[in-house]
Amino acid sequence: MPLMIEFPGFRPEVFTLPLFGFEFALRWYALAYIAGILIGWRIVVAAIRRPGLWPGGRAPMTAEQVEDLLTAAILGIVIGGRLGFVLFYQPGYYLANPLEILKVWQGGMAFHGGFLGVVVAGIWFCRKHGVAPLSLADALALATPPGLLLGRVANFINAELWGRPTDLPWGVVFPGAAAQDCPGVLGPCARHPSQLYEAGLEGLVLGLVLWAMVRGGALARPGRVAGAFLAGYGLARFVVEFARQADPQFVTPDNPWGHVALGMTMGQLLSLPMTAAGLWLVARARRAA
Repeated sequence: MPLMIEFPGFRPEVFTLPLFGFEFALRWYALAYIAGILIGWRIVVAAIRRPGLWPGGRAPMTAEQVEDLLTAAILGIVIGGRLGFVLFYQPGYYLANPLEILKVWQGGMAFHGGFLGVVVAGIWFCRKHGVAPLSLADALALATPPGLLLGRVANFINAELWGRPTDLPWGVVFPGAAAQDCPGVLGPCARHPSQLYEAGLEGLVLGLVLWAMVRGGALARPGRVAGAFLAGYGLARFVVEFARQADPQFVTPDNPWGHVALGMTMGQLLSLPMTAAGLWLVARARRAA
């Protein structure tokens, strides 16, 4: 029997409390969102308070304006993330059940949708406060990896978004009938802990790369940090998709890998324009230097 790891006995709730006749539950995923946003906010404030990091030795906004940005970014993440999941992954189901779109607490968020939501929020913020868009993009990019790391760890704790079956010794036996539905596998089915792969690449590694770039003066070249984030995230997500189980709505007996076009998954397709945009921004920043 191949080596494998039994999934730890995590619960999706941090704690539950009776509240006004209802049961309030704080879930790890919600806690990850809250902590990631707060950490990102403090990272941006810390960078703003060091004007020497920015073009011309002048920060693109004030610490007080960052609070306005925080509100806009939260709305962009939640609304964009939810609508992205609806439109990219299950449009047919939500078209037939539109009220289900509002049930965010039941899960169903897409990073690419949240990213587009933050872009819209950022455009609004720049127009309102007269902030340089590329410098704002750099600040947001620097703030994002901690939230990605925490979110993917929460996915692992929730035993969701697991990977494809594997016989590697670090394969994890996730609970649930869906996770154990592995054709041709006798006994427990171990899967790639792809959530942790993403946490390591999109969160830890990418965050360290961006931090090293900032220490090297990258914020002084508008668009360079944002470009590195987009390209880095797109590449990391594209690679991990080879180990991540495809979304069930795209999997059929004739298409077990869940490819949607050009032999790629939906996650890979959505990552390609991000990577291209990131490389363009990095090249643009170098030409402008």
